[in-house]
Amino acid sequence: MDLAALSTEYVKITVVAKAGGATINTGVPPSFAFLADGATPETGDWLSGEWLAPHARILIGPEGGVTTLEPADYKVWIKFAGGTETPVHQTGSLSVY
Repeated sequence: MDLAALSTEYVKITVVAKAGGATINTGVPPSFAFLADGATPETGDWLSGEWLAPHARILIGPEGGVTTLEPADYKVWIKFAGGTETPVHQTGSLSVY
C-alpha cells in the first residue's frame, strides 16, 4: 500500500474468521505496528486499531489518526486475540511518501 504523509486514511488488513480453531475475539481491538524492514515489534510499538469485519483497521495520518508516519518504507504487523492464542503476523508493506 502507498500512502501520502499528508493523507489520513485507514490501513486495513483482512483477518480470517477463525484462529487456532476459536473465533477471533472482536471485543478486543487488534494491534498494529509499523516498523523498518528486519525489525520485530516490541511492547511499545503496538498501536490500537478497531474491527470492521472482516477487516482490522487503523487510522493513520495527521488529521486525527492514531499516529502519523514519516516518509519511509514500513513492514505492517498485526496482533489480535483468537481463543487462547494471540497471533502476531507481518502482513505486508506500507510506503509513505
